[in-house]
Amino acid sequence: MERIRNFSIIAHIDHGKSTLADRMIQLAGLADTRTFKDQILDTMDIERERGITIKSQAITLPYRARDGQSYLLNLIDTPGHVDFSYEVSRSLASCEGVLLLIDAAQGIQAQTLANLYMAMEHDLEVIPVINKIDLPSADIDMVMEQIENELGLDPFTSLTCSAKEGKGIEEILEAIVERIPPPRGDSNNPLSALIFDAYYDPFRGTIVSCRIFDGMIRASQTIRLMSNKATYRVEEVGRFSLSRNKKNHLEAGEVGYIIAGIKTVSDVRVGDTITCDDHPCEKPLPGFKEAKPVVFASIYPIASDDYEELAAALEKYTLNDASFIYQKDSSVALGQGFRCGFLGLLHLDIVQERLEREYDLSIILSVPSVRYRFTMKNGESAFIDNPAHFPEPAQISKSEEPYIRATMMFPERYLGAVMKLCIERRGENSNINYPAPGRVELNFEMPLASVIFDFYDNLKSITQGYGSFDYTMIGYRESDLVLLDILVNGEKVDALSQIVYRGIARPRALQACERLKEEIPRQMFKIAIQGAIGGEIIARTTISPFRKDVTAKCYGGDITRKRKLLEKQKKGKKRMKMVGSVSIPQSAFVAVLKSENT
Repeated sequence: MERIRNFSIIAHIDHGKSTLADRMIQLAGLADTRTFKDQILDTMDIERERGITIKSQAITLPYRARDGQSYLLNLIDTPGHVDFSYEVSRSLASCEGVLLLIDAAQGIQAQTLANLYMAMEHDLEVIPVINKIDLPSADIDMVMEQIENELGLDPFTSLTCSAKEGKGIEEILEAIVERIPPPRGDSNNPLSALIFDAYYDPFRGTIVSCRIFDGMIRASQTIRLMSNKATYRVEEVGRFSLSRNKKNHLEAGEVGYIIAGIKTVSDVRVGDTITCDDHPCEKPLPGFKEAKPVVFASIYPIASDDYEELAAALEKYTLNDASFIYQKDSSVALGQGFRCGFLGLLHLDIVQERLEREYDLSIILSVPSVRYRFTMKNGESAFIDNPAHFPEPAQISKSEEPYIRATMMFPERYLGAVMKLCIERRGENSNINYPAPGRVELNFEMPLASVIFDFYDNLKSITQGYGSFDYTMIGYRESDLVLLDILVNGEKVDALSQIVYRGIARPRALQACERLKEEIPRQMFKIAIQGAIGGEIIARTTISPFRKDVTAKCYGGDITRKRKLLEKQKKGKKRMKMVGSVSIPQSAFVAVLKSENT
């Protein structure tokens, strides 16, 4: 155990975590030039396409230090986006120390601070690392000043490196060996291991990723999951390399995987404790705080026959993404489906794409919403996140929506544009700090509903990529909320209904109508698309019909002949409109979710 080190790399998005992990893997000799590829730990196609880490990945690096000893360095690479902060918190529970990566050109950003506080909560050793020193715009002195003033850490303990060029990587590995403490625990105690991740393999069943805190685990041993008392016989244990590396046993302090023929996916819960069946530990390890979803949307299969497949896919998916929650739901227009909770709009986007790619499903998403609170005239209160459950307006005494405290960090020259954006989104109680010359930290209290759609994209655009954003929930505040319905050809499309603030209902309705007009194919009859609050129409657009020139065969003669033909056509169109049904393509549902600028 003295020669094991468990550590994570944490940082703001795009500060070079995956690139640093790549260089460490190369230095440890796990990948040669033939097998190596960039972002080697990012196993999903979607991670490579978007250039972001979605899942935290573990790997064991063998390292021979300058003192001549061989060490095992267990690295858990983490995502940087605020939507995946739950992955970070789970990784930190399995570590004794972290590398806090800071971009030499951009300096400390909002998520850098948020991740540092998370590491401090777990009482971990923090090693600041200044990355991207090869950039022409790198300013190491400025970043060291920020480390002292904003983070409260000793800037002279920080290391410098260029993960892209491979400079300073060996010094980082030496610092991990010297400064991060070895794990505590005893191999002779009863087994206690914390599950921090899991995924489903169709051939081997559920494969569990865990950190062993006490005791030892080996193949053929019988283990027990403490949450539900289920017992299984261990088939294989091992460490994480670029592929699974089978071992005889895992002992206290190590990070590895367990295969025990677990076919029932719902038995495994991330945060659960594994112990030995015949000699169990006294109490379970402290698990993780449950993730609190902030964005809600319903998922429906395009073909109703695929409902069972969708249910099975969601069960397997939840195993790999513990922050995703779902429950059964149904819609008049779309049939049976599931109401799901997400940590943000990017999280929603990733879940949709992974379900379609990994499980070969065709699905429709309803409009995302947040959880609102309504107080009725009879004194009862209700939390509503689904527009289908919106109470009768006459029964509502008070409506409230969730507010957040948003923290944004960006160069001073963008202050006016960012403040304008926040005020447009109903921001209030602003607070400005200047942590370093030329840099601004801006705090605003804002409704969550005005942030989840496209706020982050707009912030990145107006700050030319230099702005960073983080938020915390601060509770509910009174607001004038209404139910906005979208009607296509006079029929309400409940999947497009939204709960919105009255002041933005008309612009939101107009935007939805225009987007639908672009996406819904033309028919032989006129299609009206309307936005309505109750019985009041507040927005409308019309899709023109295809028109056949019925007067083409009329060459000469009296004008009444042409009029007669046109009237006949008009009656036919009217009849067609009454019986005709409009099928809305999935692209139309997605288009309504997109911001005005995308």
